[in-house]
Amino acid sequence: MKKISFRTDVLPLKNELFRVALRITLNPAEAEDVVQETMIKVWNRREQWEEIESIEAFCLTICRNLALDCQKRMENQNTSLEETGHDAPDYSYSANPEEQTVQRDKVERVRRLIDVLPEKQRTCMQLRDIEGKAYKEIANVMNITEQQVKVNIFRARQTIKQKYLEQEQYGL
Repeated sequence: MKKISFRTDVLPLKNELFRVALRITLNPAEAEDVVQETMIKVWNRREQWEEIESIEAFCLTICRNLALDCQKRMENQNTSLEETGHDAPDYSYSANPEEQTVQRDKVERVRRLIDVLPEKQRTCMQLRDIEGKAYKEIANVMNITEQQVKVNIFRARQTIKQKYLEQEQYGL
């Protein structure tokens, strides 16, 4: 096993951890807290780093579990989830302001559809389609089989496609 350094191996994961936490909690402030708590937990378990096969999967698993705990706390308090601010879409492909606006609206509608998916589907889709993780790695992070990962991603994509087409056909 390689020597793991917090600065070079764990700290660079903070943005990825934030995106995963945000997908689960749907709240930027809560997601930041989850990432901070994840970093603390990983640091406190530094004596075990040599035994860990993948520090990235280890961090993602802790982050996911903490985000789920946070989400459950929020639900138990009957607190409504705030609207989230997402990363700005990339407009570099188009110079036409009208096309940019239409594309931005489409991206925002897809993000809203992703936000209402069940947690497992949302997380699988985040890790696969947005973070680019392998099915095996997602399975390790979520503690499910690779087949279950594929099924969750398939169902998520189908649901988004169906609901998006319904919106296109009937309007918002």
